[in-house]
Amino acid sequence: MKKIAIINTKIVDGTKKAAYQGHVLIDGERIERIYSLDDKSVFEQEAIIQFIDGSPYVLTPGFIDPHSHSDLEILVNPILEPKIRQGITTEVLGQDGIAMAPLPLSYIEDWRKNIAGLEGDSDEIDWTYQTVDGYLNAIKKAEPTSNCAYLIPHGNVRMTAMGLVNANPTVDQMEHMKTIVREAMEIGCVGLSSGLIYIPCAYGLEEELIQLCKIVAEYDGVFVVHQRSEANSILESMDEIIRIGLSSGVHIHFSHFKICGKNNWHLLEQVLKKLDEAQEKGLTVSFDQYPYTAGSTMLGVILPPWAHVGGTNKMLERLHDSTIREQLKVDLYEKNSNWDNFIEFAGTSGIYITSVKTVKNQHVIGKNLDDLGVIRGKDPLDAAFDLLIEENNHVGMIDFYGSEEHIKTFICRNEMTVCTDGLLGGKPHPRAYGSFPRIISEYVNKDRLISLEEAVYKMTYNTAKLLGLKDRGLIKEGAYADLLLFDEKEFKDTGTYLEPDQFPTGLRMVMVNGHIVFDGENYHIKPSGKVLSIEC
Repeated sequence: MKKIAIINTKIVDGTKKAAYQGHVLIDGERIERIYSLDDKSVFEQEAIIQFIDGSPYVLTPGFIDPHSHSDLEILVNPILEPKIRQGITTEVLGQDGIAMAPLPLSYIEDWRKNIAGLEGDSDEIDWTYQTVDGYLNAIKKAEPTSNCAYLIPHGNVRMTAMGLVNANPTVDQMEHMKTIVREAMEIGCVGLSSGLIYIPCAYGLEEELIQLCKIVAEYDGVFVVHQRSEANSILESMDEIIRIGLSSGVHIHFSHFKICGKNNWHLLEQVLKKLDEAQEKGLTVSFDQYPYTAGSTMLGVILPPWAHVGGTNKMLERLHDSTIREQLKVDLYEKNSNWDNFIEFAGTSGIYITSVKTVKNQHVIGKNLDDLGVIRGKDPLDAAFDLLIEENNHVGMIDFYGSEEHIKTFICRNEMTVCTDGLLGGKPHPRAYGSFPRIISEYVNKDRLISLEEAVYKMTYNTAKLLGLKDRGLIKEGAYADLLLFDEKEFKDTGTYLEPDQFPTGLRMVMVNGHIVFDGENYHIKPSGKVLSIEC
């Protein structure tokens, strides 16, 4: 590869070190040398093919998204536009315990329906990869522009070992799960994920997770978890996760950390105290966060856990039963639920449809459940049940639950890393296009909550460290050349909830492993991405 020099630029290196002016020389995939601004010897390098004037811009490491839902899209499209255009060069896949692999052949049909609301669905790919290794090889064959790392999804592991039943594993089944996790860590997975509101993860009890996390801890991996409750039972839920961490020795990383519902916002101080106390006991804890007060997931999650027993096909069968529907409505409209009831904390007016699979239902995208009820002339929940049936569970949603003050509080915490949690289908949440620039435009430039150096650290090196990604997320000699140039005053998210699929402004260059993949105007689609492995 040719040598590239980025000259006369402001360097924010990802470590929280104060910004400085200089020149950076890239040779092949890595940064060869960093020059001070007054060192002109960089211009004497005869092998340099391209000089890039970085004087109007800031140079940072490429952003790392610790909570991505690009697992399917990365197999279909070589360039992940919404991510590259906000500066993300590395995606962490396998989130929420329900992802692409492992996937036994006998479960392909049901599992595709189960994850469609999160990852989408496609007939363009070969779903018979079966194992984690098979899936990662499929990514390599697809030759994406972005890097990726993979978390072993607890739900996939459980399904492989014992199906979709609501039961505790037998001794043999537990050993099977541990073997799957160990094999995945051996090939370089960065940790284990679970989504304890999703089936079949929700069936896994504390001791099961401790046993699996002990394996992960042997490899210095991380347990990334959508905890069992982010609402009424958040304190008890945090206690469970902290016990898992203390008992197993694993690094705990809370996914999309938040408190759902106005009735729970008063718990903020107690939530923060839980984090502090866990670290005082010696537990390593971190979390990721997107800077918006609404979340996004699949519509099927509004149903109580019992409705999902047996898998997606069984859930859809239940929705056809009028007696079961009435019980569902009773459960969904109740207060003080002992499970994360999205209807309770967001309301039917605060849940919006973002994606569907069929052409006939495209007109409901952007409508909330109340609107859906009016359109169909029935109770909003009945309308939602019908939509799930018609779409075979392939329905995405946005739910409004949060507090802007909480976002600001969490951003200032040392444990915080930035994520998108971005679903890419239909009319997505604006976080899929704008999480990272929004941190800079809103909380660095506008509110001045944190410095640019602190923000970049939270988006790069802090994430690389917790995932064990060596020589990533920082600008230093010998590090991989995942780099960005942007105008720090103009780098802004532009998407809204009504028009989310808008690219940010102010991004001038994206480089992945030494390849320029976006030059501010044009894409350069090259197989520059790598499947990254944990390095202890």
